[in-house]
Amino acid sequence: MSTAGSPVNSIGAGTTSLVVGWLGVMTGDARGCRNGKVKPGYSGIVQYSISDVAKMAGISTRTLRHYDEIGLLAPAAVAANGYRWYGRDELRRLQRILLLREMDVPLPEIGAILAGSVDETAALRRHLTLILAERDRLDQIATTINRTIADLEGHRRLPDVDFFRGLHQTRDSLAATLHERFGEEAVRALQHGISCMEGWARSDHDEMATTGDELYGRLSRARRAGVAPASPQALDLIAEHYEAVQAVWPVDPATYYDIGDLIETDVDQRAIVESVDPALPSWLGSAIKHFATHRLGLAP
Repeated sequence: MSTAGSPVNSIGAGTTSLVVGWLGVMTGDARGCRNGKVKPGYSGIVQYSISDVAKMAGISTRTLRHYDEIGLLAPAAVAANGYRWYGRDELRRLQRILLLREMDVPLPEIGAILAGSVDETAALRRHLTLILAERDRLDQIATTINRTIADLEGHRRLPDVDFFRGLHQTRDSLAATLHERFGEEAVRALQHGISCMEGWARSDHDEMATTGDELYGRLSRARRAGVAPASPQALDLIAEHYEAVQAVWPVDPATYYDIGDLIETDVDQRAIVESVDPALPSWLGSAIKHFATHRLGLAP
């Protein structure tokens, strides 16, 4: 998937215009040929400049250059003056690239598909499975949020069974992340900590959430006041965070250090902290790492 600022980010509806607008080019019909230009030295062969192709496809010339740089789509020829020219074979290849991009297939996998090293149907099925799983996850989050909003607005109280279902789903997501980052031992440690909370009532969870919100609020205020992550004041606050983590998951200094990295890099964990303060994840991650080395004795 393209990242923000990437030259391949904004193909938008280019695929549709590509399929419709290039029918003439694909069949060699006269209208298609009138859109092209004959490159000097390529008599009788319709060649399209990079600007022509970009305009027809609804993408930027920068995207086409990027495709060339990564070996996905090379021009048919490059003139001595540096001009890039594309023929019908290149247009057909670009058509497939954009159709696959429209389905959100990553560029490296598109390259493998076009090279024949990966079966296109199998690749799309794998991609569809991932998309459907992400859709289901987001649908569940949206449902829980809507129910919580209704609960907070007093329209109806969120049933305890739903509250705890959402809580367990959050834990499952965290467990999956920990398993990927730290292995099975980390998951077992987390599950042990969670088992100690099994007898908690909803009010106990609410109290813990309130305490956590209050702590994150103080962390945010410290960051906004210009407190350095390595300062004694910051580390005193992090000591409270460390104790809260220990209550659920007894971590060693090295793992607590890694949690700092997790807060900065994991999408879900970063989003939780960003909901309090968009600039807090980096500050908090750094402060946790300093705490692990300066207060817990972890060797740098």
